[in-house]
Amino acid sequence: MLREVDDAVRQDRYSDFAQRFGIPLIVLLVLVLAAFAGWLFWQSRQEGEMERRSEALIGALDQIEAGNLDTGGELLEPLATGDAAGPQSAARMLQAGIALEQGRADDAARLFAAVGADEDAPAALRDLATIREVATRFDSLPPQQVINRLEGLAVPGNPFFGSAAELVAMAHLEAGNTQRAGNLFAEIAKAGDVPDSLRSRARQIAGQLGVDAIVDVEALLAQQGAGAATGPSAGAVQQTPEATR
Repeated sequence: MLREVDDAVRQDRYSDFAQRFGIPLIVLLVLVLAAFAGWLFWQSRQEGEMERRSEALIGALDQIEAGNLDTGGELLEPLATGDAAGPQSAARMLQAGIALEQGRADDAARLFAAVGADEDAPAALRDLATIREVATRFDSLPPQQVINRLEGLAVPGNPFFGSAAELVAMAHLEAGNTQRAGNLFAEIAKAGDVPDSLRSRARQIAGQLGVDAIVDVEALLAQQGAGAATGPSAGAVQQTPEATR
């Protein structure tokens, strides 16, 4: 008898719960399913848009590599004026490169500056754009402005140390700070993560400025393909005219 009463009470509770919350629960379930379906649709659209932008960038690069700069620039224009920060910045950098190839240095500098000032662009791309802008405008900038803009990047360990440090060192040289320029060229020459051509050039200029930039003479001679017996003495490295360029 008690079990029958308990079952009846339980059924009454379930019935009351269903009457009070059944419809709201169904509505909630429908809304959750609709939201999930919407998210899947949005994700699909996003992936499709990313794929379209990637194809546009690849197509533009193919045209640029083939020497069709005008066609490549036209393909880049929709991306450069779009609202996606990454593709927009990449497209502007490529447009700036095209402008340099076509002798339009002012247009290139303007595009580099736009990427460098875009807070939505990836940080690495902003740094690279700043370096390229300064390099493009180097002859028209006061040396101190070059130093102020790039000295934060001209630090060993920074991914762009070599490029930034060379420009800063050249600015010091232009300003008459030969010792600071020589020291910075020596740092470039001793850095293991910069291109060999840049290290060699920096070593030569540092040597001409009276700063020792050689860490291991024997290793340097071996790298240059000269034997210790037939090469220059351990205390000196032959200078070349390239150092003055």
